[in-house]
Amino acid sequence: MKPIVAIVGRPNVGKSTFFNKIVGRRVSIVEDTPGVTRDRIAAEAEWTGREFLLIDTGGIEPDSKDFILSKMRAQAEVAMDTADVILFLVDGRTGVTTADSDVAAMLRRKGKDVILVANKIDTQKMPDGYYDFYELGLGQPFPISSTNQLGLGDLLDAIVEKFPVNATDGEDENAVHIAIIGKPNVGKSSMVNAFLGEERVIVSDQAGTTRDSVDTPFEKEGVRYVLIDTAGIRRRSRVSDDIEKYSVIRALSAIERCDVALLVIDAQDGVTEQDKKIAGLAHEAGKGIIVVVNKWDLLAKETNTMRDFERTVKMELQFMHYAPVLFTSA
Repeated sequence: MKPIVAIVGRPNVGKSTFFNKIVGRRVSIVEDTPGVTRDRIAAEAEWTGREFLLIDTGGIEPDSKDFILSKMRAQAEVAMDTADVILFLVDGRTGVTTADSDVAAMLRRKGKDVILVANKIDTQKMPDGYYDFYELGLGQPFPISSTNQLGLGDLLDAIVEKFPVNATDGEDENAVHIAIIGKPNVGKSSMVNAFLGEERVIVSDQAGTTRDSVDTPFEKEGVRYVLIDTAGIRRRSRVSDDIEKYSVIRALSAIERCDVALLVIDAQDGVTEQDKKIAGLAHEAGKGIIVVVNKWDLLAKETNTMRDFERTVKMELQFMHYAPVLFTSA
């Protein structure tokens, strides 16, 4: 699985510009208005042969009562919980702010690998405020300029050095890898257990009870398979509204490893916006996709219900009209 790198920091320190320089294309909207990045955006990046997923988050205002800023803070916390490496971007010209100190305290509690990055430093001479960042307790700040691409190479070297040992070592490359993707609580883990004929994954009615991504190898009729269950959610009350967004990050990691993706949707919910977003990830990655309508037994049946439901699915997911639709009750 590719390592995940999250970019966090207060609004308007240059996170989106940095993100776009690293991934090599303009993905995040970049404006000077604080808080313009409304949602997390993830893209694949590579440095010296090491591939990783880079997540751009909205700016964190730790004590803001503004609805959008508080939502962005919760999303950033979800991204931090997901990441292998966290890049804490600050404005190297303005010095330490109260928001910087609060975010630093939050990061220290996470216990993750954190790299402090002082952005917007365009000269060899460090501004006076640069040295104040040592007081954040996160080590020496990396001076960079995203706009002028100064210091990015050294920073990327430091990032890849912190990556865990290649998670794909020892994988069976000849096995067919199947990613079971979808929003929380649609029955992905139950489907894994149905495949295997035994309860290998903890299953509960509470969304987010799978502890992390689970790879399960099995063999059928002489063909080796690996099932990748992407639930991977540690539910916490302060980020409960952002649980579904977390699943997109986990799906990205699984999709890049799989040969076929099973998009599981809840028959009672129909095709939701979150389903469409996750389906789009698999479609854009060029993976084989099968739409699995789960919990079909819980839906009141009428004549032609299955045919009508399939027609609705095809209409809602018309960008992947090629994907077969199957109905099940795992």
